[in-house]
Amino acid sequence: MTMSGPRHMSRMIPGVAGKALGKKGLGYGKLVTDWPLIVGADLGQVTAPVKLAFPRGERTDATLTIDIVPARAIEVQHSMPQLIERVNAVFGYRAVARIKLVQRPPTRMPPMANLRPLSPVEESQLVELTQAVPDGELRAALESLGRAVQASRR
Repeated sequence: MTMSGPRHMSRMIPGVAGKALGKKGLGYGKLVTDWPLIVGADLGQVTAPVKLAFPRGERTDATLTIDIVPARAIEVQHSMPQLIERVNAVFGYRAVARIKLVQRPPTRMPPMANLRPLSPVEESQLVELTQAVPDGELRAALESLGRAVQASRR
């Protein structure tokens, strides 16, 4: 067995991300990684996106399933139109028509707000690693992921 040596992250991510996100695509990935920014820090602590289900053959009118702490379910139920609006703003079109709440504690990473800022050297290394990715949205998602991973290291 031979080792191939170091490889650029940009060459590996499409295969890994494609398998991980399946048909959910980059929009779903952005929902997962940026959830606290989309819904606000308060709701980001007690909710988490779980599943995005589009009707067969469609790319609109999806149902977004969200895990929620039971004590906050009624509050979120009353603000669903605003929540749908915020989520659709991420997609840039009316992707989500309904939200299904599942009452259970969400399992997710700590919010991004608790992570340390990257040093200028770390930031430039991250940008250099993702520079080869041609798709702007994918590059931005990879940079966000890289920042979270790097910032979580102490």
